[in-house]
Amino acid sequence: MHVMSSRERITAALNHQEPDRTPLFEYILHPALAEKILKRNHVEYLEDSSVWLEEAEETGFENAVSTYAAARLDLAQILGHDMLFVSPNPVPREQYYYDPLKDIGSRFNVTGNGDPVERLKERNGRIGEMLTGKFPESSYLVYITMRREMERRGIDMPILAPAYFHGIWTDADLMQVMLLDPDVAEEHFSLATERAFTVIKDYVELNIELIGIGGDFAGNRLLISAECYRRFIVPEVRKCADVIRKAGKFSVNATDGNIWPVIDDFLTRCGVDGYLEIDMNAGMDLKELKQRYGETITFIGSMDCGSILTFSTPEEIVRLTQDNIEAGKGRGGHIFTASNAVTASVPLENYLAMVNAYREYFGLVPVSIEPSS
Repeated sequence: MHVMSSRERITAALNHQEPDRTPLFEYILHPALAEKILKRNHVEYLEDSSVWLEEAEETGFENAVSTYAAARLDLAQILGHDMLFVSPNPVPREQYYYDPLKDIGSRFNVTGNGDPVERLKERNGRIGEMLTGKFPESSYLVYITMRREMERRGIDMPILAPAYFHGIWTDADLMQVMLLDPDVAEEHFSLATERAFTVIKDYVELNIELIGIGGDFAGNRLLISAECYRRFIVPEVRKCADVIRKAGKFSVNATDGNIWPVIDDFLTRCGVDGYLEIDMNAGMDLKELKQRYGETITFIGSMDCGSILTFSTPEEIVRLTQDNIEAGKGRGGHIFTASNAVTASVPLENYLAMVNAYREYFGLVPVSIEPSS
C-alpha cells in the first residue's frame, strides 16, 4: 500500500476512504507532560495565557509565537501526529477585544439584581457591542507562523481550529433562562452564531481545514433537556456547519459527556462532518457510533484520558488502545486521539504506552523518551 503523507491520511479519513493507517492526533497536551517529551520549557497559552503574554513581553511577541509554533511542531514530529489542534494566540492587552463570556468580573460586571434573565440580557448587550468590532489579526499570527515553519521543515499537517460558541459549560444563568425567557436565550445563541461566523470567515481565509463548533453541554448526563438542545442549539450549530461546508472545509462538533439522548441531533441534524471529545468513560462507545454513523461522520477519539490514561496500568492502556483502533476501523472515518485534554495527571509512562501501542499496531518504530535527569 502507498505510504500516505499526513495530509493524505487525514483527508482520506474525513472523506471515508481507507487510509494506509488510522491517523494519529492529540487534541491538547498539558505543558507538564509536553515538557517531559520536549526536554525543555514549554508555555502553553491554553493553560495560562497570562504567563505566555509575560514571556511575549520579555522576548518579543513574534518571537514568542515562533517559539510556541516550533514547540508544537516538535511535539507532533516526535509523537508522529498527522494533524494539529491550534487555538488563536493571545494578544497584548492594548490589542485585546474582550470576550463577554470569559471576562465577566474582570473587564465588566453583570448585576441584574439577582435575576438570571436580566443578567443574560446584559450579556447579550455586551456581545452586541462586540460584534461591531473585529477580532485582532495578531491573534491569528500562530497559524501563519505554523504554516511557514511546516514548509521550512518539509512537513504538511492539516489544522483544526476552535469556534466553540454554543456551549453551556457551567453557565447557570443561561440554563435557567432557556426555561424562564426562551426569547432571551434564543438571542444569546443567535449572537453566538454571529460571533462564530466572524471567526469561521477568518479561518477560511487562513485555509484552516477543520473547524470545531458547538461546545460542551453534557457530563454523565445532559446539562439541559433534549428539547432545549434541539430548540436552541441545533439550528445555530447547523448554520455554522453549512457555512463551513460551503467554504469547502470540514466542521467538527465537540462536547464530552453522555449525549446518546441527542446523538442524532448532534450529528445528523447539526449537519457536521466530525465528532470530537468522544467520552468513552461517559458511555459513548466508538464501535456503536461507527456502526450507526460511520458512513457520514468522522470520529476523532475516543481513548479515555480522565480515567484510563491517568489511573490504568500501561498493559491495560495497550489493550484499550488496540480495541479503540479496531472499533474505529473501516471506511476511514476515524482519527485516533485521547477523548479530551491530556492533563498533568497522566503519567508519561502511560501516555507513551498509548502512543507506542498505536505504533506497534501499525508496525511503526516506537517512541523512546528517556526520563530527565
